[in-house]
Amino acid sequence: MGQRTPLYDQHLALGAKMVDFGGWDMPLHYGSQVEEHHQVRRDCGVFDVSHMTVVDVSGVQAKAYLQHLLANDVERLQLLGKALYSGMLNEQGGVIDDLIVYLAIDGYRVVVNASTRDKDIAWMEKQTAGFDVVLNERADLAMLAIQGPQARAKTAELVSTARATLIHGLKPFQGLPDGEWFIARTGYTGEDGLEIMLPAAEAPAFLAELVGAGIAPIGLGARDTLRLEAGMNLYGQDMNEDISPLAANMAWTIAWEPASRDFVGRAALQAQQDAGVADKLVGLVLEERGVLRAHQVVRVEGAGEGEITSGSFSPTLGKSIALARVPAATGERAEVEIRGKWYPVRVVQANFVRHGKALI
Repeated sequence: MGQRTPLYDQHLALGAKMVDFGGWDMPLHYGSQVEEHHQVRRDCGVFDVSHMTVVDVSGVQAKAYLQHLLANDVERLQLLGKALYSGMLNEQGGVIDDLIVYLAIDGYRVVVNASTRDKDIAWMEKQTAGFDVVLNERADLAMLAIQGPQARAKTAELVSTARATLIHGLKPFQGLPDGEWFIARTGYTGEDGLEIMLPAAEAPAFLAELVGAGIAPIGLGARDTLRLEAGMNLYGQDMNEDISPLAANMAWTIAWEPASRDFVGRAALQAQQDAGVADKLVGLVLEERGVLRAHQVVRVEGAGEGEITSGSFSPTLGKSIALARVPAATGERAEVEIRGKWYPVRVVQANFVRHGKALI
């Protein structure tokens, strides 16, 4: 038996197929993964993401600590509640985890992945050496993501006037508190929407209210195809401790300036950049029938071989798509080996669908 979120019993009552996900018992789907995918793209749905780890960072040197810990620079967070996406790297420039950090009233709020919780907390604590900073893991909180074009409007109808006003006023990639709730306009689907952190004891009633209002529950299966269509990395597949952000389509998350900011992994990244990065993460589109899957070999004429890191059938596009790490010299065409045969694929930017619209 794995760890369970405060909403476990409700998932069962809603007919969820439960699976192990990073040591947590989580819903894969509630009947149809494809229907749930379309529900989010066309309207909205709710995900239980209470397995994610929330850490509040405070203290007089909280900013300096995070500027050391993260490849991106929290100095960029000038607006209260503004969020920043960043890699947290090791000394070799590999990605320990990818995360979101918010500027809070009394410090910062960091949200990291569930499957990496133990190593993340250990690394974050180790890096506090020399800094006047306090880390507070918020195990008392649950987290729900309501995603889709109607997510904010429908959620606002179910909450207090103050929270509705907050929801309507949020800028993209911003999160603000209301009492013990923290409401953010962020997500992992390529759609507009909310991620709401709230006391665990209040989560079951809120989920019941959302579902009762017609906001369908969505499982991990659709979450994966939605994020893949949006070109969003999954930790452990598209990057890990042995992969540099320069080879994971995350170069934009590295804040090189000011040059005096010596964040963990900076020297290794600089050396990689100076030497020339050998690989890059791209999108692939299979125009023929078939399904692209992780670990399938990608062959690029004149450049060498690579590998698919994430792949699936895209319900929105009606064809198979993938993220793949390939030689840096890769152009617009490649081939993928599927069950012993080679199939031509188109190489595109790793961003297939955003806000319900095809980008390829």
